[in-house]
Amino acid sequence: MAEKLISLWVFLLLIYLVKSNLDDARPLLDEFSGGFKAAGNDLSLDGVAAVENNGVLRLTDYNSTMKLGHAFYSHPIQFKNSSGEVISFSTSFAFVITPQPWREGGDGLAFAISPVKGCPGGKPGEFIGLFNASNNGNFSNHILAVEFDTYMNQEYNETDSNHVAVDINSIISNKSAPVVQFKGDDTNGVPLNLTSGRVIQAWIDYNSPTNQLDVRLATDSAKPSSILLSFTVNLSQVLNEFMYIGFSASIGLVTSSHYILGWSFNKNGDAKSLNLDRLPKPQLPSTATANKKSQTGLIVGVSVISGALAVILLAALTFYVVRRIKKADVVEDWELDIAPHRFPYEDLKKATRGFKEKELLGSGGYGKVYKGTLPNSDTQVAVKRIPQDSKQGLKAFISEVATIGRLRHRNLVQLLGWCRREADLLLVYEFMPNGSLDKHLFDEPRSILSWEQRFKIIKGVASGLLYLHEEWEKAVVHRDIKAGNVLLDSEFNARLSDFGLAKLYEHGSNPSTTRVVGTLGYMAPELTRTGKPTTSSDVYAFGALLLEVVCGRRPINSTASSEELIVLVGWVWENWAVGTVLDVVDPRMEGKFDEDEAVLLLKLGLICSNDDAEVRPTMRLVLRYLEGELALREEVAMPYQKKGAAGAGRGTVEILNYMQSFPTTWSSVFDVDGR
Repeated sequence: MAEKLISLWVFLLLIYLVKSNLDDARPLLDEFSGGFKAAGNDLSLDGVAAVENNGVLRLTDYNSTMKLGHAFYSHPIQFKNSSGEVISFSTSFAFVITPQPWREGGDGLAFAISPVKGCPGGKPGEFIGLFNASNNGNFSNHILAVEFDTYMNQEYNETDSNHVAVDINSIISNKSAPVVQFKGDDTNGVPLNLTSGRVIQAWIDYNSPTNQLDVRLATDSAKPSSILLSFTVNLSQVLNEFMYIGFSASIGLVTSSHYILGWSFNKNGDAKSLNLDRLPKPQLPSTATANKKSQTGLIVGVSVISGALAVILLAALTFYVVRRIKKADVVEDWELDIAPHRFPYEDLKKATRGFKEKELLGSGGYGKVYKGTLPNSDTQVAVKRIPQDSKQGLKAFISEVATIGRLRHRNLVQLLGWCRREADLLLVYEFMPNGSLDKHLFDEPRSILSWEQRFKIIKGVASGLLYLHEEWEKAVVHRDIKAGNVLLDSEFNARLSDFGLAKLYEHGSNPSTTRVVGTLGYMAPELTRTGKPTTSSDVYAFGALLLEVVCGRRPINSTASSEELIVLVGWVWENWAVGTVLDVVDPRMEGKFDEDEAVLLLKLGLICSNDDAEVRPTMRLVLRYLEGELALREEVAMPYQKKGAAGAGRGTVEILNYMQSFPTTWSSVFDVDGR
């Protein structure tokens, strides 16, 4: 009897094990393989995501900006077995991305595996609704995402504006590849535009034994054998035992509509490929426009002359109204949360006399700056106009509005307001009558600054930097401290400007960007290795600025006749070493300067210019030295690691090696003026 019971128990156990294996092999999301019409409680939506009447899942709509949409499977899925290893999985889905008819695509969409539904805290725009500035890069996120992105952020390791990438716990891609399509066994990829409005099917497969994550794309129902992107990663260190799967999409100022037409997911087996012909189709703008034209053609064809005249008059009226609407200053919800005042476009056009060249103050840094006087007042302003075709300019515009618009300090240029109309991006600042500091130091200066003015300018910049680094609610790294970005008011007080490259992060955390930007001569050497800007790299740039204010020379002089003179910090150090440091002071002051203060500034300049970021002082310490609260030690450490002959400054060969160590092209590293 006991033997029979044991046999029965073994039989039932085998049935259970077989059934469990069959359950694991059965696609989990087959109910979505024909659209989402009957999704019901199986789909969790937030943001602007919605299921349309025909069963299409719409994540975003390009009629709004700065929005996100999440759509996640409502039930958690077990991703780890009893030994703690991630189970192999596979998913396929069909999607369509269509941009605004008159614009290029904005941000993309992502398939995501998250410990919670909807990625709460995710922000629109560059974070694609997955992360935000505070949690980006945190290991505790436990998020795996495969993004299909239509905008290039070089600091996020992205290859171009039409790419697929794998993101783990951060929007900075672990691996990225431009989008191409393979047919069958073909290994020759044909370019495929993600924003073409075509239906595209994606397959994402993870093989647990080999730790291989593969991504494929095609515009038909057959799964290609050639892999678009392959990435080796042990997801057991990323995913929890139970996770949620779904999609995230977002739109910034440049917008797109993102649709998911069907979806299949499976564990321990391939996901079901979708039959694209049987999926619901979104009503795309191109389709609607074509239908409208067909109807108009039919009406015109059968109308009498009077009817045709009515149609022509109606078309003319419609064209006039649409043009007026497109040129109107439309205010959207997200814009109401921004502190600075929004100016009407016509007011700024009138203030600058139609942006005439006679009103041009200067150019560079992603745009031209015009002098203007606001209508019905005597208020003078500086208006920066960002080029319409500048993607980096758009990012700089957003950075300026989001950053400097909320900063308040006597040594920062005040952003008075802004304007956005169609592709025109305008920033309005208080006018600085004495222009930028570089115009008073180099070439043929407007005026020769006195020693008192120079010392006051240095203290003003130091005070402004201290506010950015430590005294505001977040730490702000300016990333482009230089004489051209220091403006002078009517009393020659220093005002730090141009926050287009600035980065914000929480105090005590580290910024995540890896793109090397700035101006040659002001960039700290560690940026070539890490790409991560810090308050210490700002201090390095401040050291270069300090020396050029005292010496009246640029930090790098490419026209110098001897090697020793090419780098300012090296030249100052050599004079310091031989006891002739006061010889470096700007001779145009004709010896009218305070020698003790000059020695102090030159010491500080050398200390701030040290190659070792740990040796550089904080801006709080720098300001205490400048205010006389602390005395500098007598000795000064060498500002850079000595190379070559003893006592030789950093020469031409070393500078060339330094330049070649940058991983990116000069056009992407430096600002417009290339200095």
